[in-house]
Amino acid sequence: MTTGKKIALWVLGIVLVLLVALVIVVATFDWNRLKPTLNEQVSQALDRPFAIEGDLDVQWALPEAAEGLARWIPQPHVRANDVRLGSPDAVTDADLATLEAIDVVLSPLPLLSQTVAIPSIALSGGEATLVRLEDGTNNWTFSGEDEAQASNTSDEGSTWTVDIGEIAFDPIDIHYRDAILAADVDATVELLGEPIAFEEVTGTDGAQDAPGSDETPAADDASVESDVVDFAFAWRASGTYRDAPVEGNGRLGGLGALRQTGSPYPIQAELEAGATQVSVDGTLTDPLAPQRIDLDLSFAGQNLGDLYDIIGVTLPDTPPYSTRGHLTADLASNEALTFRYRDFDGQIGDSDIHGDLTYRLGEPRPSLTGEVVSRQLRFADLAPLIGADSNADKADRGETSQQPEDKVLPTETFDTEQWRAMDADVKFTAERIEHGESLPLDDLYTHVVLDDGEILLDPLRFGVAGGNLNTTLRLDGSQDPMQSRVDMHIRHLLLSQLFPDVELMQNSRGELNGDATLSGTGNSVAAILGSSNGNLQTLISDGVISQNLMELAGLNVGNYLVGQLFGDEQVNINCAATNLEVNDGVARTRFFVIDTENALVRIDGSINFATEGLDLTIEPESKGARVFTLRSPLYVEGTFKNPSPGVDAGSLLARGAAGAILGTVATPAAALLALVSPSADGTTPCNDFLSEVQTE
Repeated sequence: MTTGKKIALWVLGIVLVLLVALVIVVATFDWNRLKPTLNEQVSQALDRPFAIEGDLDVQWALPEAAEGLARWIPQPHVRANDVRLGSPDAVTDADLATLEAIDVVLSPLPLLSQTVAIPSIALSGGEATLVRLEDGTNNWTFSGEDEAQASNTSDEGSTWTVDIGEIAFDPIDIHYRDAILAADVDATVELLGEPIAFEEVTGTDGAQDAPGSDETPAADDASVESDVVDFAFAWRASGTYRDAPVEGNGRLGGLGALRQTGSPYPIQAELEAGATQVSVDGTLTDPLAPQRIDLDLSFAGQNLGDLYDIIGVTLPDTPPYSTRGHLTADLASNEALTFRYRDFDGQIGDSDIHGDLTYRLGEPRPSLTGEVVSRQLRFADLAPLIGADSNADKADRGETSQQPEDKVLPTETFDTEQWRAMDADVKFTAERIEHGESLPLDDLYTHVVLDDGEILLDPLRFGVAGGNLNTTLRLDGSQDPMQSRVDMHIRHLLLSQLFPDVELMQNSRGELNGDATLSGTGNSVAAILGSSNGNLQTLISDGVISQNLMELAGLNVGNYLVGQLFGDEQVNINCAATNLEVNDGVARTRFFVIDTENALVRIDGSINFATEGLDLTIEPESKGARVFTLRSPLYVEGTFKNPSPGVDAGSLLARGAAGAILGTVATPAAALLALVSPSADGTTPCNDFLSEVQTE
């Protein structure tokens, strides 16, 4: 044998011995010796405690599914038991994450192409605790993370990549504690037995617009669609959110989809927070660095106002409601974050609602804009807006405030603190109003503007009995107590339509017109009216009055008075004119006269809105030769809730001409001439009547 061959054999032998020795060392090495160094290095890198407290072991095995050269290269299987990752002491003493065991398989060959390949990861007995304090600090943000992200964006980019294959785990328990959201929720995440297609859950075709695309893209934009991955995980949660019990469940996409930049990640959830139910179906693009939200979103509950505690949007109190629409948001935009709730349909009480709303985060406050339409509005569903709903309805919505049994004016206070949380500019239209027989409303339109706690409804317009009730309402909730003002104009209400079920009214040609201006201070309807100042003027021309009419209107006091004044007969009203002056919540009559075919009736006295007290005197005077038998005045005393009418037997009317009454009211009557709606020939009974009063 030549010397060269001997040297080659010796070299080969040494290499084989070294390889065998290396295999023996690797196979028999106690990897636990590395734990102290490994724990220390990771703890320093993460700036928080890290420890492998159980065994650390490495086993080598040939890959089962590899092809070519890779199938002959052993892969290390790393297993670590009892792994613990702590939290910053300033946040919580609870561990951020713990694992009973983690198994990782590494593939050495891809390292040659600068790829860290991890064919599989298996987690066992996982548990995580996420904590955020009131100042915003939390235990899941690592020190230096922001700097690292900034550095990564400024560098040309690393040539190394990470390729993770299958991830398997037992159910993982997650505890979420958030002082800012007042949330204390426990959740469990687990793998689904079999993946579920996105379209099976959402009922869509599984394709979503590319991130950043708008609902109405420009004609020259390229429409790009991406298939949504299947649901791979299920979750369930329970706890409290803003002091209300919350529980829910849902599904999430696979972990692989989290790493697919620009791809939609599927989300499905069913939540209950107190009496509110929320349903979500859709996608989140780039969930690790969110770019876009595209969700079908449903709400249902006892009171729309409860959503303030859940999503922070100020909405009015309502009867039970439900609504479903489409929520989108471009999270990558450099402009203020904007959520659009489009094409929603729903119910509030027995009324339908439809529309589009946009909620924009920004300074100095978030804002809500849009338009809402109701094709058929039940008027009773508006009662909670001013606290005029029943105590039973309040209890059903979970409200503790109750209307006193002896009060008519709503005493429930407005929550003006919520008004300062956001601004709004919303238009609302009710195309048709469902109402009782005594309230012939046709439609409603209002433009609501909320600005720094001040609400302006201009106009607040009702279609009523062939005419309209046009109002401007201002409620300044930025002040405490609240300052309020209402300007109301009643125009061309046809008496024949005001009482459509009274046959004798159908021939009435008369109209109701009026003006009112009131301002007040207080945080409820009762308080505002109880402190109000202003005036009220109304005019009815060419009408009819009868006991039947009063009974239909449900006016028991009116029914009594009409019976006392006119008996059971129907009486034609030439003109009924009212001028009330309101000071400190007390409305006093300056002019209140009813001119009928056979008598002239004057009403004097006051109405106290603060106490809801009535103190009115009705003085009739016969006309011409017709005998008018009542010689004593009538009175109405008591309260709005329990009025007490009667005959003032101790006081006889001074018999005299009707002009004696008119002579005392000439000046206030002049202001009412502006409300006269002239007939075709330029005159009405009220023209003649008011002109006569002015000449007395």
